[in-house]
Amino acid sequence: MRHILFCPIILFVSLFIFFPSFSKAQAAYRFANFKGRPPIHQFGGVSSSPLGLSPAQIKHAYNLPASGGNGVIAIIGAYDDKTIEQDLNVFSEQFSLPACTTSNGCFTKHVMGKAGSNSGWAMETSLDVEWSHAIAPQAKILLVEAKTPSGQNLLDAIDYARKIPGVVAISMSWGGAEFSDEVSLDNHFVDGSGKITFFASSGDNGSGASWPAASPNVVAVGGTQLSFSKTGVVSSETAWSGSGGGISAYELEPQQQIDYAITKTNGHRAIPDVAYNGAPQSGFSIYKTTGKSKKGWYVVGGTSAGAPQWAAIKALGLSADNSKFYADKASVNNASFFRDIKSGTNGDCGYYCQARKHYDYVTGLGSPLTINF
Repeated sequence: MRHILFCPIILFVSLFIFFPSFSKAQAAYRFANFKGRPPIHQFGGVSSSPLGLSPAQIKHAYNLPASGGNGVIAIIGAYDDKTIEQDLNVFSEQFSLPACTTSNGCFTKHVMGKAGSNSGWAMETSLDVEWSHAIAPQAKILLVEAKTPSGQNLLDAIDYARKIPGVVAISMSWGGAEFSDEVSLDNHFVDGSGKITFFASSGDNGSGASWPAASPNVVAVGGTQLSFSKTGVVSSETAWSGSGGGISAYELEPQQQIDYAITKTNGHRAIPDVAYNGAPQSGFSIYKTTGKSKKGWYVVGGTSAGAPQWAAIKALGLSADNSKFYADKASVNNASFFRDIKSGTNGDCGYYCQARKHYDYVTGLGSPLTINF
């Protein structure tokens, strides 16, 4: 088993800083002003070989199968990562995953018009594509790249993806502050068949709600930090200090949260729903060549890691969605579905910033322990 190795003098480098705690007054802008940012963080520098978590380690941590996957996982990004297919091939060969290429029908890239490249978004694309394939190697991947990360361009990419036959999950590893007209956009996160689950990162700057994770039609994914023993077994999983979470300023509490009886929602949507490893210190190995940064292997983290991997879990079991999550957590055998994250904080806001038993506003219902919900 490959172990994660970090030099103690390496500093945590943040690629993007966003998602503070927004009040209604602060978030009084409109959708037309929205610009999505990927909540990804780089830990250390480039290397010639992977130093972060391997697929085998994360599958062992979350009781995921070595293979499997059905349907299409749609990844929504921005700008054009021109080398993503080649980078995915390097990643797959490194970790003995099946090839996922355009020629064998596994990988499809669709650019929504003419788009330039962007190094930060290319980092996010590598994480999303490589790790969705790692978790569900037999699923197909559709990468839809918006021309820019404007709200309208990102929604256009989502609308394209949800109309493609065979899509079972849509991953949105980006977000930004809420806005007053967001409720009118909730219909973009549903499909006529009811077969697609939408996943979004909850944000990486601690307590505070973000969109599109705030939509009740989206599975909002918070962040944790995994720790491993010398033998590679999970020794602990705690709330990550950067995990976004809180109460939506505009979205009302959905029925599944009402039925679960989450405390202190004030009748509004609680965020996140679930969690996944996101701390850069326990980050994921990715391979990236597009952009101004050096070509090679990186260690990255952030809640952006959880959205595509939860989307892959949907492709594995075809059952992951919020209605089932809350029912499972409320059941007597809830420990067979989720690891309950009971310690850690994401700020200094008291109750809303503290992990605890059952549901909390940092890690939601917990991290996955199955693919069947």
